[in-house]
Amino acid sequence: MGWWSSIVGAVTSRFGGGRPEVPPPGQFTSVDALVARMSQVQAGLPDGDGVRAFNGMYLTVTELVRDRIAAGGFADSAFITRLDLVFAGLYLEAVDAAQPVSAWRPLFEQRHTPGVLSIQFALAGMNAHINHDLPIAVVRACRQLGLTLDSPGVETDYQSITGLLASVQEQVRQSFFTGLELEIDQRYAAPLANLVGSWSIGRARDAAWANARVLWEIRNTEPVRTDFLATLSSTVGMVGSRLLTPVAELAP
Repeated sequence: MGWWSSIVGAVTSRFGGGRPEVPPPGQFTSVDALVARMSQVQAGLPDGDGVRAFNGMYLTVTELVRDRIAAGGFADSAFITRLDLVFAGLYLEAVDAAQPVSAWRPLFEQRHTPGVLSIQFALAGMNAHINHDLPIAVVRACRQLGLTLDSPGVETDYQSITGLLASVQEQVRQSFFTGLELEIDQRYAAPLANLVGSWSIGRARDAAWANARVLWEIRNTEPVRTDFLATLSSTVGMVGSRLLTPVAELAP
């Protein structure tokens, strides 16, 4: 019966992640609770705070995802809800942390840096959250629900959010190019456009999905998993620092 066990094992590995894991204490239990917490964070941050720029945009995205879930816009609403809860929870952990992980450190350490505009802070937050947090969240959500990345609906729903986020990213960009910040100094417009245009949410989410697959394969392999996450966090942090380059230093 060894051949039968092998077949069952292969099918389980591909379509079932095993016994569902219990969520850790403190994990949010509803998207409405996430919205409430993000709103609280937003209200507590002053204008000009770089974290406020990202938090406001992310709050809008979370509300859009919540509304789409309610409208039945996903193949597996249970999965996308759990992913949203785990994913946003990682950002809120960074908000509450005395020392954020390397991926988040540039945004929190440079949140008041002169010469950095709000769109740069928003994209630096997206960079940390998508490139670092998203692969972790995908794996955790699947494990909590007893799924794998190949379970029906998982990748489909993941990709459907990419389009939603891409439209939000474009709104953020347009808010800069048509907003008052452009009037600060026209010399900074072209350098900032080149800096912001070098980062793509579509490419970031494609990379995040690939990293989620790697994390899934090494989820029970230590110290490889820990080393991989440390390297990922450090690399994402370096990109974030670049996105937060003060535009005054780029202008001729």
